[in-house]
Amino acid sequence: MAVFIDPPAWPAHGRLWAHLISDTSIAELHDFAASNGVPRRGFERDHYDVPAEMHEALIAAGATPVSARVIVQTLRASGLRRRKATVMARRSPGRELLRPRRLAPGDTVAVTATAGVVLEERLDAGLARLEGWGLTASPSAHVFDRASTLDYLAGSDADRAADFAAAWHDPAVRGIVVARGGYGTQRMVDLLDWRRLAEGTPKVVVGFSDVTALHQALASRLGIVSVHSHVATSLGAAEEASAEGLRGLLMEPDDVDDLFKGLSPETWVGGIAAGVLVGGNVMVLGADVGTPTSRPARGGIVVLEDVNEEPYRIDRHLTHLIRSGWFDGVRGVVCGAFTDCGPPDVVDAVLSARLRPLGVPVVAGVDLGHTSTTISVPLGVRATLDADAGALLLAEPPLA
Repeated sequence: MAVFIDPPAWPAHGRLWAHLISDTSIAELHDFAASNGVPRRGFERDHYDVPAEMHEALIAAGATPVSARVIVQTLRASGLRRRKATVMARRSPGRELLRPRRLAPGDTVAVTATAGVVLEERLDAGLARLEGWGLTASPSAHVFDRASTLDYLAGSDADRAADFAAAWHDPAVRGIVVARGGYGTQRMVDLLDWRRLAEGTPKVVVGFSDVTALHQALASRLGIVSVHSHVATSLGAAEEASAEGLRGLLMEPDDVDDLFKGLSPETWVGGIAAGVLVGGNVMVLGADVGTPTSRPARGGIVVLEDVNEEPYRIDRHLTHLIRSGWFDGVRGVVCGAFTDCGPPDVVDAVLSARLRPLGVPVVAGVDLGHTSTTISVPLGVRATLDADAGALLLAEPPLA
């Protein structure tokens, strides 16, 4: 391996910067940088940005001085060049997100607990279903843990974050299915090293309910598509058509076009809208507002669902989302299932009163959420909501 550095000629933050690269391996570049005191936070896609005052010391340590043109040529020739559009990075709301690779028979999917305590018998049924698709389901080390004091959590926040990170960085793992919802994902997302995660290969992440916090974080910090669908513990009890819908989206995404196929949604506000799919659980979306990982609805088609919440609580959180500006610039709204949330007519009255005034197409009664028949929705994919025809059409396959 050879390491190269160009002259410190790039101004930023009141200093001049140089670029440090390898011609062989990003891993070896990291080793060289670490051994010479270059902070890991200086790594950007395929190179390190290093301040001018470190330039001579890095040359003395073995970096070869070259021109900026040679830096680019070397990256291209080595195959290490990574353009911004093809790597995980922050992307502004409303932008289409990077699509992870589809799954294939023989692939390994990790099953990690990010929130509530996991029941073994329920997880076993979900693992069996994943295995039935030809996948290898690999539960993470702490998936059955229970926190000693806050016993509604699946072990410590640090262990849950470590399990997710380990699965993400494992080259043998092609996707991650979250074990269950409940509560706790928000407690662990800030423990993840998002800069390190961005250096890896995009992986599809699947789950719903409290996993909404992870979907929001993946979109806002890494700019990648994730899938709102069954967690592993609900997958085992899912009806065949629902499970098959998830399998098809993950493994045969070219065949996924109209997410409402076979459904008969109610049209509350007619019209056609195009945007990027965003959203999830109302309570989690509301609780996420004001955090670094909140992904607002601007430029998007919002999908909403919830479970076991009184109508006034749904009203409170929707009102909070509206007042906070989260819905500003929204293109359309899809109301999914609000399971066990009180009298359906009262829930509909709340949703209608809060969402119709947004002045965008709105449909309701979509089987999305805490049901055994739920549809699967890829978040971050561009789609067109035709509220009059009752269709939600994807612009391209949800996974690459």
